[in-house]
Amino acid sequence: MLYKNINNSELKVSSICLGSAFMGSSTIPKKESHGLLDLFEAEGGNFIDTAHIYSDWLPGEKSISEKTIGEWLKIKKNRHNMIIGTKGAHPDFGAMNVSRLSKKEVLSDLEGSLQALKTDYIDIYWLHRDDENRPVEEIIDYLNEFVKSGKILNFGCSNWKAYRMKEALDYAAKKKINGFVANQNMWSYAELNVENLEDKTLVVMDKEAREIHNTYSLAAIPYSSQANGFFTKLSQNRLSDAVKKLYFNNENLDGYERVKKVAKEKGMTISDVVLTYLTSQPFVTVPVVGCRNEEQLKDSLKASDLKFNREILEYLEYRENK
Repeated sequence: MLYKNINNSELKVSSICLGSAFMGSSTIPKKESHGLLDLFEAEGGNFIDTAHIYSDWLPGEKSISEKTIGEWLKIKKNRHNMIIGTKGAHPDFGAMNVSRLSKKEVLSDLEGSLQALKTDYIDIYWLHRDDENRPVEEIIDYLNEFVKSGKILNFGCSNWKAYRMKEALDYAAKKKINGFVANQNMWSYAELNVENLEDKTLVVMDKEAREIHNTYSLAAIPYSSQANGFFTKLSQNRLSDAVKKLYFNNENLDGYERVKKVAKEKGMTISDVVLTYLTSQPFVTVPVVGCRNEEQLKDSLKASDLKFNREILEYLEYRENK
């Protein structure tokens, strides 16, 4: 997958995307965050995922993830070598049912992100949520205005349902204008207990969405790609109640046995198998990994150049209890 940078040259996206939801916060302070970014770049990583609201749920400075990344980019003087994706249009935390997808609101978020990241442009700008009552034509049109202004180079959707992605992609193709280049939904090898999700505005990858990705050659940049470490933690008998609530089910117990078998046969770790399952999909898939320390990041990066053949993918995808 290639993206154009501000000089109109092409940058190849790294196979793993570094998540930054807690960067700069009390969970991952600035010094440790910069260390993770240094390691990621040193290992060939160039795709960083953030959002204007990341870590705003914690006490402290707003947009601290973007600001931490922006400071790192300024120190390293490497902006044109990195692919920065950030997200806007997230509802206010106190009113998650009230959409913020008007042109005015999105532009305000975008300009705030540009300032926080200390950059003149965003490589890929994500709409963090959707508003199914707002016409896709209006949204795609104003995103194209942002492209023409140079504020963003590409744009994508996050937590959009399949039918809405199709409507938006078809409209852009019909008008011969820029459309979504990628989709960022919740997706991992683990089957999610969707009914236990507290945030009902999140959208999980499903059969219909995968068909959209295949049909339109739409890239996937999935978050929660390691299912909060479910399979690794299961192997170590250290599952928290929160992770059990989301992922403990018969399908994943069967999947765990399959992951273990593949890991043993291939000489891989459980984490390797879980990430390689995603990077081996028939459409471009770049998992977002949310690592809290260098050990976790090094473990995730090991899977970046691995691929499974169709036979192994089919074996992993077959669940006895599904």
